[in-house]
Amino acid sequence: MIPINESQPELQQSIDSVSESHQPIALEHTSNTVLLSEAESASVQETLDLLSVPGMRESIREGMATSIEECDRHLDW
Repeated sequence: MIPINESQPELQQSIDSVSESHQPIALEHTSNTVLLSEAESASVQETLDLLSVPGMRESIREGMATSIEECDRHLDW
């Protein structure tokens, strides 16, 4: 975690780092904050949206446990 007063002089470098590495940076202030790239933020939101669908988590787990050989070669959609 980086104290906010230490991050201010290097804000552009921190933004560039987050954009390139897709690794968040935690900033320490009155209320802690996390600096995320737009792509990471969209990814987190998409995951939360998918997991909010009833039964989706179980369906994903079931699919991951199914071998390729057991999967249909022809989809009906």
